[in-house]
Amino acid sequence: MFRLFTLSLLLSSTCFFVGCLSSPIASSGGIGAVTVHDTNADAVSAAARSVFAARGYTLSGTDYPDSVSFDKPAGGFGNAMWGSYGNPQTIRVRLAMVPIPGTDDIRLQPSVFSVGDAGEAGFDNARPLIGLWNAEFGPMLKDIARRAGD
Repeated sequence: MFRLFTLSLLLSSTCFFVGCLSSPIASSGGIGAVTVHDTNADAVSAAARSVFAARGYTLSGTDYPDSVSFDKPAGGFGNAMWGSYGNPQTIRVRLAMVPIPGTDDIRLQPSVFSVGDAGEAGFDNARPLIGLWNAEFGPMLKDIARRAGD
């Protein structure tokens, strides 16, 4: 019985990992990732700055050409969920710009954080928000792709 269980576990894990490795390149990149076709890092960065600024975000950092980050105050809900008394929270979105080899395409991969003491040098503490938080920025990333892809 133990051998049967071990064999089934081995087969199912093999199928899982083979499935992960065989996903099409256009759909890889994680939850919320968007591919921008026929572009460059300058166009993507400029489009991202425009789209995020229009929604109240400010530029918080760049690691050109690899990523760009934007901050926005978390508001009442964010302060209640992640903050403490007198410690307002900030939502930080970091967009990784990953070039796809052999093409002129760039994949945007969002990472979302709740940040306490944002902007305080050395005291900035970012807590990653996992789950579907990355998908919340899908419409914004599609707008960036539309602006930067042409």
